[in-house]
Amino acid sequence: MKDKNEDIKRIKGAFRHMLHEYKLDSKYTATLIKSSWEKLMGRPIASRTSQISLNNGKLRVKLTSAPLKNELNMSKSKILAMLEEEFGEGIIREIVFI
Repeated sequence: MKDKNEDIKRIKGAFRHMLHEYKLDSKYTATLIKSSWEKLMGRPIASRTSQISLNNGKLRVKLTSAPLKNELNMSKSKILAMLEEEFGEGIIREIVFI
């Protein structure tokens, strides 16, 4: 069992290294966030989200509802903590709701 775990760790390391070398880590993380957005934020928020992008640690979330944008702006620190727990610290440094 230990050999299998070591193999998995090596594959993960190689995959992360490849993403970094080809400067795809941000796009990969953005894709992970997009695919997890409904699970993390719930269906009502996900249904009012039109676009998600990640660039240089800044997560931009385009919303179709102004009241929701205001509500989420007041909860930025909680949302950032939730995203850090899911994807790791330092990947997302700032959230902007547009």
